[in-house]
Amino acid sequence: MNSAVELDKYRLKPRHRLRSFSLWGLGLAVVLLAAVAFSKFHWHERAWFYVSSRLDAGTWAGHSIWLPDYRVDIEARPVAGIDDDLSAIDFAADRKRLLAVTNAPPIKLVEMDREGKIAAQYPLQGFEDVEGLAYMGNGLVVVTDEVQQQLVFFHLPERPDQVIDKRDAQTLALPLSSSAHNKGFEGVAYDAAHDRIFVAKERDPRRLFAVSGVKASLGGKLQLKVEDLSDWIDRSVFAKDISDLHFDTRTRHLLVLSHESKLVIELGENGEMVSFRTLLGHIGDLKESAGQAEGLTLDDDGTLYVVSEPNLFYRFRKN
Repeated sequence: MNSAVELDKYRLKPRHRLRSFSLWGLGLAVVLLAAVAFSKFHWHERAWFYVSSRLDAGTWAGHSIWLPDYRVDIEARPVAGIDDDLSAIDFAADRKRLLAVTNAPPIKLVEMDREGKIAAQYPLQGFEDVEGLAYMGNGLVVVTDEVQQQLVFFHLPERPDQVIDKRDAQTLALPLSSSAHNKGFEGVAYDAAHDRIFVAKERDPRRLFAVSGVKASLGGKLQLKVEDLSDWIDRSVFAKDISDLHFDTRTRHLLVLSHESKLVIELGENGEMVSFRTLLGHIGDLKESAGQAEGLTLDDDGTLYVVSEPNLFYRFRKN
C-alpha cells in the first residue's frame, strides 16, 4: 500500500482538528479559572487553617468569638434609605444602635436598629472618601478618609438631621503609604481599655497599625504612639484585602473582614489566627455569596453584622 495513503488515514481532518483545539482551549480555560479561584480565595490556606483551628478548638472554648458557630439570620436585606455605597458599620453600645456610613455623594452617617432600619441620618460635609468607622463612646466617632489618609474625630449631633462638618472635626494624618487612592485606610476599630485605635490599609500592601493614646490626646494630653502590626496580617490573614476591622471588648480579639476573599477572620491578642468563616454562598449557610462586604461589627449580645455594597445588610447569630 502507498505509504502516503496509509499516513493520510491517521491525519486529523480539519473538522477534527478544530474539535481538538476547541477541547484543548476549553480545558486550558478551566485550568486558568481554577488557578485564579485558587489564588483569590486561598483554598490551600483555608484548608490548613480550617484543620489547625479545629485542632485548637478546645483551647479557645469560652474565650473566643469562634466564628464557625455563627449562622446567618438576615441575608442580603436592602437598607431602605440607602441606594449605594454602604461602606462601614459599628455598634454604639450606649445608644443601643448600629452606626453606618456611605462613601459616595451624598455622604452620610446613619443610625440603624438591629434589623437594619434607619432611625436617624447625619449628612457629612467636607469628607472625601469615608471607608472605616468606629464608635468610641459618649457620642464620639472616628472615621477614616481613605484618600486623605486621615483619621477624623467628631461627636454625633443632638439633632438627627444636623450636618457634620469636617472643618469642625479633629484630624490625625497618617501618611504611611504612597498608594492611598482606593488602596488606603479601609478599616478602623477602637480598643477602649487601652485607648487604642487599630487602622488597616486595604492592600498593595495590606498593613495594620495601632495608634495608642488617642482619646487622651483629643482631650489635650498629647501621648500618641504608633505601632506597625503588619506582621499579624502577614502571618494570619489569608486574604487578598482588608475591608474592615472590629475589636471585641469581651475577648480582646480583632475581627478582620475581606470583601475580595469573602472572609471574616478572628485574630487573638497577639495576632494569632483563632477562627474564620466564609461569606461565600452555596458551600455554607448563605444562599448567595456576599457581594462587596465593606463593614462588620458585633453588638452587646455578640450578634455579628456585615454590610455590603450597594446597600445590603446581613446578621449572624451564634448557635
